[in-house]
Amino acid sequence: MTPPVLSARPGRATRTTRARRRSDDRASYLWFLIPGAVLLLAVIVVPLFMNVGISLTRWSGVGDPQWTGLDNYRRLFADGTFWASFRHNVNLIVAMALLPTLAGLVIAAALYDFVGKRFGPRAASVLRACIYLPQVLPIAVAGIVWGWILAPDNGALNEFLDAVGLGALAQDWLGDPDLALWSVMGVLVWVQVGYPVVIFMAGLQRVDPALYEAAELDGASWWRRFWHISIPQIRAEVYVVLLTCTIAALKVFGPIYVLTRGGPGGSTNVPSYFSFQNFFEKTQVGYGAAIATVLMVIILVLTAVFLRAQDRGESTRR
Repeated sequence: MTPPVLSARPGRATRTTRARRRSDDRASYLWFLIPGAVLLLAVIVVPLFMNVGISLTRWSGVGDPQWTGLDNYRRLFADGTFWASFRHNVNLIVAMALLPTLAGLVIAAALYDFVGKRFGPRAASVLRACIYLPQVLPIAVAGIVWGWILAPDNGALNEFLDAVGLGALAQDWLGDPDLALWSVMGVLVWVQVGYPVVIFMAGLQRVDPALYEAAELDGASWWRRFWHISIPQIRAEVYVVLLTCTIAALKVFGPIYVLTRGGPGGSTNVPSYFSFQNFFEKTQVGYGAAIATVLMVIILVLTAVFLRAQDRGESTRR
């Protein structure tokens, strides 16, 4: 008996079944996306448009808002206090993005190449956790502790300077307008440096060890291996750290609120705290919303620039 010959091409019923299965898969994926989409809409999209709408009004937070158009933005761009706060924010970008990135690169390479190889990966992990600890601490707790350390009377730093015979260097670290911003920057470097260390150590683990071995056989020093192998191989992580730390610096609020409240004399004021002041202390809600909107636009533009630079760097490497 001759067996039936099977067709090489699937029949119409088979194609219909596959199409229906793909449609069911898409529908199931949509059900999984719905909770995230609802949260995105409720937490980000709706408040964003509400904030932009409020920024076009004059409102004290009570009663009906009064439509003013772009008056708040005209006032903002002519406000010297806002531009001063933005200049302070540029300094905080140095403290929260540039310095931690540079220090994080060196510390991560030292932990990975020196500590990890000489004392074992467990020792490197313990030191990494210690460096990362400030990121885990609530900023309110860290701010209060640093407030005690930097206090002018009986503060730990001034007491230490006095104990080692350097009492003449004791200062009112957070109360002097010339020193307050630098003191806050030092605290923020301490808080932020653990994040790039963790990211860079994770990136270094995917670098091919053969590259280091070949460079070492050629007589390259540790610094040359670090500069010519480590940094180029973790360039993507460097972009990520710079972008996320810069965004964190632009919207920094907690440390300023806990340590200085923008003082003394506005010397540590930043746009996010300036917006808070107008929202809740001065009850100029529309003006505070305009400050928040401008800050959001700056962050979006900066993010686009970083992503474009990263794409260009990756295409150049290829």
